[in-house]
Amino acid sequence: MINMSKKSILITGATGFVGANLVRRLINGKNEVNIILRKTSDTWRIDDVKEKLNAHYVDLNNFKELNKVVNKIKPQVIYHLATYGAYPFQKDTDKIFKINVLGTNNLLNSCAELGFKAFINVGSSSEYGVKSKPMLENNLLEPDSYYGVAKASQTLLCQCLAKNKNLPIVTLRLFSPYGPYEASTRLVPVLINSCFDGKDLNLVSKKTVRDFNFIDDVVDAFLKTASNANKLSGEILNIANGRQRTLEEVVSLIINLTKSKSKLNWGGIKDYSPEAGIWEADISKTKKFLNWSPSYNLESGIKETIIWFKKNRVKYKDKYVIR
Repeated sequence: MINMSKKSILITGATGFVGANLVRRLINGKNEVNIILRKTSDTWRIDDVKEKLNAHYVDLNNFKELNKVVNKIKPQVIYHLATYGAYPFQKDTDKIFKINVLGTNNLLNSCAELGFKAFINVGSSSEYGVKSKPMLENNLLEPDSYYGVAKASQTLLCQCLAKNKNLPIVTLRLFSPYGPYEASTRLVPVLINSCFDGKDLNLVSKKTVRDFNFIDDVVDAFLKTASNANKLSGEILNIANGRQRTLEEVVSLIINLTKSKSKLNWGGIKDYSPEAGIWEADISKTKKFLNWSPSYNLESGIKETIIWFKKNRVKYKDKYVIR
């Protein structure tokens, strides 16, 4: 039963890392939180809060069924996080475009029929490709993967509909979020778990760089965007820390904070991705438009993440995988 006295919110991708953290922030009694799931969705990240959510099982590529769900929910705010292709094992090209582009198109069209206060589309730094200076939202998009191409197409689709129909649709391009509930195969969880277990680390180049962004800051940006979407129709905003860090810095920090004796084997893993001397976002536009800036630097964010893993990794040892 949908309670229309509360703000009706719809979230896709709610069982993922970013989505689960967003869900947890939104279940505050003021919102009617609805999530779209697949029959095969693994809900381990949100199992303890599922009773506070309205779950709807529907495929984004089934427009007829999706339209029924959207018309039932009548969401005022939509957070669109569902995606496929971000992980190395997600290689099905058809699925990459069906979920990211066609699924987004179906969701947009269903929601546009009813109107809404905010539609937050989640983009990716992969849309930019390799650049020689900090990435700006108006840079030429030069993605070097099918996933990057699909996400760029998704962003352009949202921007086009926002402008043509004057709808409050905003795209947030995320740069390397990390924190609680991140998949165990991702860099920061691998490092933390290996250090806890005293395992030796096989690593790529010390000079590999990324713009790491703690998840609480990411969620803050989502909420601020939803509150200001009417003034941001069609805009694209980088959500990042705004400072790139080398893999060497990240590893050293985690080893020191965990007091690990793990040995490091630099170059033990071959990195097949294009070498980037710069992987950093220019967040000046985001600061101006959202009055947002990250509260956590790498040191404080990693510290919080280690605390969470220390407390929860045994609890989730059988579930802490991607499905």
